[in-house]
Amino acid sequence: MANLTDIPESLAATGWQISEDNKSIHKVFKFADFRDAMSYMVRVSFEAEAANHHPEWLNVYNRVETTLTTHDTGGLTQNDVNLAEAMDKIYQK
Repeated sequence: MANLTDIPESLAATGWQISEDNKSIHKVFKFADFRDAMSYMVRVSFEAEAANHHPEWLNVYNRVETTLTTHDTGGLTQNDVNLAEAMDKIYQK
């Protein structure tokens, strides 16, 4: 799988940022409370497991901080873009 050096404008428009080394993307999702944040993480976990592509993330109360990269290739791939799009879609619900 080829590494990417940029992300689609649609992801940038929703708050995803590419790292300075172009090897990962990052976003912070904010929720009303801890329960909503954890519910989001559970829903994303099903998508991630189905894709066999798992986020690096951190939860603090109502915030989920996420970094996506493809460790096997040492950089950003279409798998990261696909999971980011799925995460945004779940967040919109």
